[in-house]
Amino acid sequence: MESDERANDPGKRGLRHELLANRRGLSEDDLLAHERALAAHALALPELAAARTVAAYVSVGTEPGTAALLEALRERGTHVLLPVLLPDDDLDWGTYTGPGSLAVVRYGGRMELAEPAGPRLGPDAVTGADVVLLPGLAVDGRGMRLGRGGGSYDRVLARLERAGARPALVVLLYDTEVVARVPAEAHDRPVHAVVTPTGVRRFARPERP
Repeated sequence: MESDERANDPGKRGLRHELLANRRGLSEDDLLAHERALAAHALALPELAAARTVAAYVSVGTEPGTAALLEALRERGTHVLLPVLLPDDDLDWGTYTGPGSLAVVRYGGRMELAEPAGPRLGPDAVTGADVVLLPGLAVDGRGMRLGRGGGSYDRVLARLERAGARPALVVLLYDTEVVARVPAEAHDRPVHAVVTPTGVRRFARPERP
C-alpha cells in the first residue's frame, strides 16, 4: 500500500520517479524471490518475534511483497492489523486472518487495494501495535523514509507520537532503495530499521525524553 507524505517537493518527485521506474523493471520471478527473502529477514527481527500486535500492509504491484510475511505472522499467532483507506486519506484498521479475509476495493480511477473485510477497529488501533511495518520508496542513512506522496502514513506517525506510543518502525524496501540522502521536511520522522531482501539495517533510535 503505497501512500505517504504530500508530494510537494521537487526533489522528492524526481527521486520517486526514478525509483518507481526501477521497480517497473522487475520481473515476476524477481518479485517472488525478493518477497520470500524479505519475509525471512523480517521474521528474524527480535522485535517481530516478540510482538503481540503488528501493523502491516498488503503490497501493491511491484512493491516489495508482503504476502508471505503476513501469512507467517498470522501462523505465529501474531495479531496483524491491516489498513483501510478513508476518504480523507487517513487510515482505519482491521484484522488479517488469512487471504480469505481480504477484499479488493477500487478507489475511483486511482488504485485497487486489498483491505481487511472484517470489522473496523478505528484509526487509533495502530497505537496498540508493537511494530509498524511501513511502505516506502527509499530510506537514507539517517532512517529518513521517502513515501509515495499521499499523506496516509504521515498521519499514522503523527497519531503514534500524540499517543506517546513507541512501536518499532520498520520500512520494507529493495536493496537499491537504501540511498545516500532522502529529501526531508520538518514533519518527517525517521524509521528504526529497514528490511531488504539481503538483510536488515538499523538506525539510531532516539531516547524517550
